[in-house]
Amino acid sequence: MPFGQLVIGPPGSGKTTYCNGMQQFLNALGRKTIIVNLDPANDNMPYECAVNIEDLITLEDAMDAYQLGPNGGMVYCVEYLEKNVEWLTLKLKPYADDGYYFIFDCPGQVELYTHNQSIKSVVRRLEKLNYRLACVHLVDSSYCTEASRFISVLLLSLTTMTMLEMPHINVLSKIDLLAQMGQLDFSLEYYTSVMDLDYLLFHLNEREPSERFGDLNKVICELIEDYSLVGFSTLCITDKHSVANLLKEVDKANGYIFGALSQGNESILMSANSTDLFSEARDAQMRYETLRGATSSLRPGETGHRPLDSVLENMEIVEHSV
Repeated sequence: MPFGQLVIGPPGSGKTTYCNGMQQFLNALGRKTIIVNLDPANDNMPYECAVNIEDLITLEDAMDAYQLGPNGGMVYCVEYLEKNVEWLTLKLKPYADDGYYFIFDCPGQVELYTHNQSIKSVVRRLEKLNYRLACVHLVDSSYCTEASRFISVLLLSLTTMTMLEMPHINVLSKIDLLAQMGQLDFSLEYYTSVMDLDYLLFHLNEREPSERFGDLNKVICELIEDYSLVGFSTLCITDKHSVANLLKEVDKANGYIFGALSQGNESILMSANSTDLFSEARDAQMRYETLRGATSSLRPGETGHRPLDSVLENMEIVEHSV
């Protein structure tokens, strides 16, 4: 039974970096992992992908053949993949039979997950073949610094969750850079748990008063609260503890952590409840807000963290076999 992650998110949210880092992390744990690139516009891949959509169709070919722009070409490529999904399943089968774990690096166009049905259809086809997938939706944590941007992210996350209809984890990525983006109005825990949005709405109306959109903002917040589905985990891809905490959530979502239940390993059930998202958010805020005073000594582009390869040393993570 193959397990894996469907990695999605807006452009710039860190999907490709996440896929690269998570593959390194899983390989260090001894979990055989491959990356499947489903983004035809992903030209500079830092990883070696085992399956690449560009072997089926390229964005340039679609744009040239049908006189499409980048977004239209992307939609065409994904719809072409849907029509040729058997190509994908045949490419994946040898790895699935050999017990590999899958990471699917997906395109960044949000309309593919909010309006278009092609990605959903591909996922359904894989699920019929007993693939157990969880969606990892990455969102840049900088959106937390502005009320209007965070509300838009909440609406995007909710729409994506209801559209894809699969196990889903929303993630605030690049949390280590949050200290450089400005002061948060509330604690990080408020944003990860999506508490009472009236407080956020108050800040929005104070800073961006608008009679025209005030009622609309209120209705959007009420809609998000009525569904009560959206919450966030946090991630710094160069921090092994942050990656490990997120991996626990993913393993619970796609069922990987329960894979060895047939062997009578009761510790798996206990570990399923071991992650406390509230304490995780508080810990992330304490660790990364200290960077606010330290970033001045860093060169541009530095975050104060070591590369992932070095932080994986002396890992103490219990891995469950499946």
